[in-house]
Amino acid sequence: MPEPTTILAVENLTKRFPGVLALNRVSFDLQAGEIHAICGENGAGKSTLIKVLSGIYPEGSYEGKIVIDGRESTFRHISDAEAAGISVIYQELALVQEMTVAENIFLGSEPTRLGKIDWHKVYSDTQQLLEKFQLKLDPTAEISKLGVGEQQLVEIVKALSKKTRILLLDEPTAALTETEVEILLDIIRSLKAQGITCVYISHKLDEVFAIADRITVIRDGESIATLRTAETDKNEVIRHMIGREIGNLFPRRESHPAAVLLSVKNLTVMQPPKTRPILEDISFELQAGEVLGFGGLMGAGRTELLMHLFGAFGKRLNGSVQLNGKPLENHIPREAIDNGMVLISEDRKRYGLLMEQSIGFNLSIAALHQFAGKVLIDGNSEYQRNQHFFDTLGVKAPGLETEVNTLSGGNQQKIVIGKGLMTDPSVVFMDEPTRGIDVGAKLEVYELINQLTEQGKAVLLVSSELPELMGMSDRMIILSEGRIGGVFTWAEATQEAILAAAMKHHS
Repeated sequence: MPEPTTILAVENLTKRFPGVLALNRVSFDLQAGEIHAICGENGAGKSTLIKVLSGIYPEGSYEGKIVIDGRESTFRHISDAEAAGISVIYQELALVQEMTVAENIFLGSEPTRLGKIDWHKVYSDTQQLLEKFQLKLDPTAEISKLGVGEQQLVEIVKALSKKTRILLLDEPTAALTETEVEILLDIIRSLKAQGITCVYISHKLDEVFAIADRITVIRDGESIATLRTAETDKNEVIRHMIGREIGNLFPRRESHPAAVLLSVKNLTVMQPPKTRPILEDISFELQAGEVLGFGGLMGAGRTELLMHLFGAFGKRLNGSVQLNGKPLENHIPREAIDNGMVLISEDRKRYGLLMEQSIGFNLSIAALHQFAGKVLIDGNSEYQRNQHFFDTLGVKAPGLETEVNTLSGGNQQKIVIGKGLMTDPSVVFMDEPTRGIDVGAKLEVYELINQLTEQGKAVLLVSSELPELMGMSDRMIILSEGRIGGVFTWAEATQEAILAAAMKHHS
């Protein structure tokens, strides 16, 4: 068997920002035609590494070497990296929504004829590219009409239209459904078969182990280890990522449920203009000190249930809701908060945070009435309360004045949770609280859930990750097409039973 060819090597790469050493002598290599995963906690330096390799951080702004095909390469800007065959697919899609698939793929590199864009060639070349990668997309379709998964595939075709040899994928499945993830992984495998080298950055270890040939772990800006996937396991990778042994990925402690805090009976909810109920005949009780998990397939109604109970979604056609013994009728979020309920949204950037504002501003925004005098806000009390949550949640940032858009995903999630807890709730709705954060941050969220239940608070947890749902819930309710498909205790739940319940009402 021939020795693998090294197509790219990074040697002692160091990148500094004011007061921060983002990369510290990082070294690893890529072999031609391999899928190489880069793993690490949020803030470990993965994105900084990608920006150096793609020319966003130019020659002279870092120390160390990038060696391609045995020769040191320097990139002054992105076009130099592209000329060397390096393309990037970022987590945040960079497509023009009003343009077609073909227009996006050739944007900035349109073929011309007699000084004008050759639109016939744009569309015919796009069709050829789509057929080459066996993608059933219409070159004339407007991007805004496509789903997120289809848009991600357009990004990949756009990158490959530039004769890419090395494709860097930064958290490419963050917003995809399970079906779309499988399609994307199959595409990446086909790229490998065509000799394209892929760097796959993800915190989702199931995907990493399903697709990667080798894994490089980065921690605190340093390259810790490069491992062959076939010769390692998730526990070893996680240990390298967080720098310590972990005994249990889901450290749920035994609960002691007490009084019923939330009671829902025969709840049916409509969302005009839809003609059938989004939620139908939902009944359950949530007790102090317990975690009640809600599962189900995408579109089952989990988020809609939380949003309705919080007063932010739908019209109630039937049923009753009681919180702390008080009926909630056609309420609004402010009323829910005043009665001791808080929602930690799955979409922290859209619903959870004011991204351009400081940590302190975000932490106290939902609880300002606690600090309000007759005329002014008591700034000193507000600061002390903010500092308390900043410290107890272990937020990694210079201070309360730091803008949240500069934080890692895990630290942003801590701010969203802190903002909710500052309202002093008795019932906490957590909608996908660990989505998009790394293993270390997930463990911190799980420990926080334990602290909440030990304080006598009740947690309603929505999660699409079955191991998380089963590992952290005392009881589970599985929704199917807006109705209850099954109810399980922790001891009764199996993946097979949960999946069967999730499919119960599907035609």
